[in-house]
Amino acid sequence: MKTISRLRYFLYLSILIVGCTTGKNALQKGNYDQSVFKSVDRLKSSPKNAEAMYVLPIAYDLALKEHLRKIDEAKVSSDVLRWETILAHYQKINQLSDEVNSSPVALGIVKNPQKFINEVEDSKYKAAEVRYTLGERQMSENNRVSAKNAYYNFEKAQYFYPGYKEVNKKLDEAYWAAVVKVVVQPVRVNSSYYQLSNQYFQDQVSDFMKSYQANRFVIFYSEQQANAQKVTPDQILRLSFDDFIVGQTYVKERVEKLKRDSVVIGETRANGKVYGTVRATLSIFNKQVSSSGLLAMTIIDNQSNKIINQKRLPGTYIWEDSWASYKGDERALSNQQLQMTRRREIMPPAPGALFVEFTKPIYSQLVNEISNFYNRY
Repeated sequence: MKTISRLRYFLYLSILIVGCTTGKNALQKGNYDQSVFKSVDRLKSSPKNAEAMYVLPIAYDLALKEHLRKIDEAKVSSDVLRWETILAHYQKINQLSDEVNSSPVALGIVKNPQKFINEVEDSKYKAAEVRYTLGERQMSENNRVSAKNAYYNFEKAQYFYPGYKEVNKKLDEAYWAAVVKVVVQPVRVNSSYYQLSNQYFQDQVSDFMKSYQANRFVIFYSEQQANAQKVTPDQILRLSFDDFIVGQTYVKERVEKLKRDSVVIGETRANGKVYGTVRATLSIFNKQVSSSGLLAMTIIDNQSNKIINQKRLPGTYIWEDSWASYKGDERALSNQQLQMTRRREIMPPAPGALFVEFTKPIYSQLVNEISNFYNRY
């Protein structure tokens, strides 16, 4: 009985799979294009498949009529971008034709599948014309947002019909009208002692600005680059470490009274080993060297000289060391405690190195702040 049940299950599954691969299910759901593709694919692997041969001509005829109907509807619509809709449907019809032509069996069933080559080219030209006209209209508004929209429209025109009316030149004009030029001033630190350490942070900021690609309409310049290229910035980005403390030291001592019972403290001939309690006083020292600071980030509109964004970004780095000493019997100490007593106090990193360390979390925050701020441009 179990064997019969299994056979029935696999037979049902096989019928279901064949129905899916021949495109019948897609046809019943109204997915005519998909039905054509599945039917042709099935005929490639099984040229005599009766169901695929039955489904293919029906699916192709329905798919063709559906696309032609949508093309006619789009032509009389008021949608300014209707030629892109028309183009998409012509391309889908041509894809159906290519698919049928890829199978001799399918081509024998659907003879001379229609293909609209001239109509596709004409639609591309008209779609590019519409996008180009929209871009020119937006450029005449003389503002950055409109220039950005114009850039996207010129980009679309270039995609549909490369070289349409010197669209590359228009793309360039729109881009530079839309782009925000930001001059990043050198990072300032109000101490000559930390100038060298500050250079590490400066190099990180410079590398980030050079590699920034999150928004193509934002370009960062150093002051030297802006001067050399005669760039008039839209915004100025100022960074400065106005408030910081390096090497603030705290030492804490914790005293523990230790004892351990049942420790061998001697031996006699009469009684053998003598057990007793051993005691010790353990002093544990913990030293922390804290360094912290605030980076002031200010973004200024160069035309109005007004502050448009301002943040203070904090960073902290704590260096730690611990060691111990004891008085009494070392047998009262655990192995870990004994190891601590064998350590000696070590010197913390130099102040310059501590400065670099507390700037690392600040840099991460700075990158996030800049990215979030300029993503909206």
